[in-house]
Amino acid sequence: MIKPGHRAFPRTVSRKLANDLLRASRADVPAVLVGLRSREEGLSSSEVAALQARHGSNQVAHERPLPWWRQLWQSYRNPFNLLLSVLAAVSLLTSDVRAASVIGTMVVLSTLLRFGVERRSHGAALRLQAMVGNTATVLRRDLAHEAAADARRYFEVQLHGRDSSALEVPFIALVPGEIVLLSAGDMIPADCRVLAAKDLFVSQAALTGEFFPVEKFVDRQRFAGDNPLELDNLLFMGTTVVSGTATAVVLTTGSRSYFGAVAAQLSEREREPTAFQAGVNSVSWLLIRFALVLAPFVLLINGAARGDWSEACLFALSVAVGLTPEMLPVIVTAALARGAAMLARRKVIVKRLDAIQNMGAMDVLCLDKTGTLTQDALVVAQHTDAFGADSGTVLRLAFLNSHFQTGLKNLLDTAVLAHMPPETAQELAQRYRKIDEIPFDFQRRRMSVIVGATDSDEGDGQHRLICKGALEDVLSACTAVRQGTDTLALDKAVLERLLRVTRALGEQGLRVVAVAERAVPRAQTTFSSDDEKQLTLVGYLAFLDPVKASAAQALAALTAQGVTLKILTGDNELVTGKVCQELGLSVCGMVLGPQIERLDDVQLAALAARNTVFARLTPLHKERLVRALRGDGHIVGFIGDGINDAAALRTADIGISVDTAVDVARDAADIILLDKDLTVLAAGVREGRKTFSNMLKYIRMSASSNFGNVFSVLVASAFLPFLPMLPLHLLVQNLLYDVSQVAIPFDHVDEELLSKPLQWNPKGIGRFMLYFGPLSSIFDLLTFALMWWVFHANTPASQGLFQSGWFVVGLLTQVLVVHLIRTPKLSFFDSVAAWPVLAMTAVIMGIGIYLPMGPLAGYFQLVALPLAYFPWLLGILLCYVVLVTALKRWYIRRYGWR
Repeated sequence: MIKPGHRAFPRTVSRKLANDLLRASRADVPAVLVGLRSREEGLSSSEVAALQARHGSNQVAHERPLPWWRQLWQSYRNPFNLLLSVLAAVSLLTSDVRAASVIGTMVVLSTLLRFGVERRSHGAALRLQAMVGNTATVLRRDLAHEAAADARRYFEVQLHGRDSSALEVPFIALVPGEIVLLSAGDMIPADCRVLAAKDLFVSQAALTGEFFPVEKFVDRQRFAGDNPLELDNLLFMGTTVVSGTATAVVLTTGSRSYFGAVAAQLSEREREPTAFQAGVNSVSWLLIRFALVLAPFVLLINGAARGDWSEACLFALSVAVGLTPEMLPVIVTAALARGAAMLARRKVIVKRLDAIQNMGAMDVLCLDKTGTLTQDALVVAQHTDAFGADSGTVLRLAFLNSHFQTGLKNLLDTAVLAHMPPETAQELAQRYRKIDEIPFDFQRRRMSVIVGATDSDEGDGQHRLICKGALEDVLSACTAVRQGTDTLALDKAVLERLLRVTRALGEQGLRVVAVAERAVPRAQTTFSSDDEKQLTLVGYLAFLDPVKASAAQALAALTAQGVTLKILTGDNELVTGKVCQELGLSVCGMVLGPQIERLDDVQLAALAARNTVFARLTPLHKERLVRALRGDGHIVGFIGDGINDAAALRTADIGISVDTAVDVARDAADIILLDKDLTVLAAGVREGRKTFSNMLKYIRMSASSNFGNVFSVLVASAFLPFLPMLPLHLLVQNLLYDVSQVAIPFDHVDEELLSKPLQWNPKGIGRFMLYFGPLSSIFDLLTFALMWWVFHANTPASQGLFQSGWFVVGLLTQVLVVHLIRTPKLSFFDSVAAWPVLAMTAVIMGIGIYLPMGPLAGYFQLVALPLAYFPWLLGILLCYVVLVTALKRWYIRRYGWR
């Protein structure tokens, strides 16, 4: 059951569209053409131009690219940027131009960096979409020959070849009333009514997910319930002609088509916040709440202690800025941008930067079997007689059946033809000739060809009817079974033996096809399904969809990284189980689609958590499973390439598609793989975890050190007769500290931190801040004592020396903490930062010492420090390193590092 308000995959379209399609299906061909103001010879160029002006282009509703100003706003809009903008505005109003400039620079840099990277990624996705430009063959009345006026002759010509009235036009240019010509391999460009057809089979998998094609006819129609896709004489945009030829008239185009209606529903659905967005917002508000609580305390203490409320207000504002990790948007965006660049080298388009972090946090990956784990190309695994012994006769008969048929050539036929050695195939093709065929249909689920020997002296003077198809349906037409040179009657005991053999093949995950034959009179030249009787079963072909060579290695890598794999497929459970076995995937429970239908969302969530393989699924089942897993607290990835996957792609935290997917699936995806290879996902997960880990480094460093500074300011403000540091000093110190961390996105990450998914933990960040923040305050207080009693900076006249001393200690301890808490290992020994981090922190520490000692000291209201200060400085820093390392080890033992 679906809860009220649950927005599932749209299995149906509007009642009006369904009724319109039904009317077009029931009307005869002349009435359809009259209703569309079309003709059998097509529309004229002028009529097409007029209809294009009225109906617009033949395009479905995509997720529209945001205009640049909207995308710029999306890049800017996050809690930190908004808070920093408010602080910059307040600083400007209080005439603190320097503070406003520093804060504004952070906001602009973060926004433009994110805007540039995402704009470039969206451009790549749009260029990819433009490359997939299909054309359709249509008829133009003003190009047609006069002889084409005879409808019967006209359709006959069009079904067997092109003439000068045919014209190739882009899909986008089609209008209702166009006459289109279709053959095997063509994509249906719009919703169409069949006018003429010969052995027309269409794959509707992009809409329905069904594995097998369906046959289409001119006159037959059926309409079950609310599903127009079951109409036999209608063709739907986005589906593909598998075999046969047809002429059809366009009924609806663009968003008015069935495909367009479904796509519009999907594109209009609001995207749910991903785990990354929810996580970064929760951490942002945690830090903002600290700022909102502590800044008023600083204001009250300083205002009450010194009576200068304007100065106290300015100082409190500086403290608020100092407490806010204003570089977080820049660090996050830079880290994500670097991850996107790394993946781009592996032929991966990252449409949304947040997807990089989501890959690192992903702990469940849902993937389809066909085409993702397997090659989507069947091969012949076995060819046996009826009792399980290898048989070359079965393969030869199956080859003749597949070679001579002209109807639906599916993956099974392709596999049979490819399996036969070329020399044998050539010999058989020359030895026999085709007499007739009985085409495949999905009621009989079998097809037959009738062949005769090219040498009239060969054989027994009779032709052979060779039948191949589904086991049950072929057996129903058999009365005997061949065993070696003997023929046995198909009685109950023999049938039980046969079923044991085929059951064993099925349990191996193989698709079983039966092959039978019988002799038919040479004089008979035409045949029908009534002749498929009294057949002799010869044996079976067993097919397997081979797994991809790289799939097992990629899945093992994902599993080793702590990602739980769940198979979501429309295929049957036996085949799915066999594929999992070959890939080394443990099947912890298998659930079938019909079981899911009976469950409400609570029951489904429990089932989704326990089981790993889900077979015989519909598109609705896939979306519900993804939603259930997310509701259970998992970060879920989903791989899909059809419109039937679009809803699940949108629902997942990270939607992954491929460049050959339907455009609606590409629109819904966050990441597009240019190579359909799972190995890149393992690399993406690793890159995402690096990105996430480096973001967490900055948040921990910044939050703890800033909190420690504010705590020190609160203590000093209560006892000192002057400000412990000027607002300008706080801003400059904060800016230099932030600059020291700009290289963090390029830092190394310990292997231990890449082994499991990483997730936001605001509670853990708050706890980390409360432990490590006050630790830095201990050394701030030692510095206060040093400057007060040792260097006698204890009067308002000497406050510059006091402030300069704390400025240097505060900055250097903050920069050191970059190295001390970037890793759970022993810093500088067991884990060394990347050279950009080493270089940047060294430069900032040098600048911090240079400012009070150099010619710019007066501008920043600092004073030169005595040489005796520096041995004390070295001692404080060494003690700080030792104490932080000791606390880190204790903290890891008690709480862990994640």
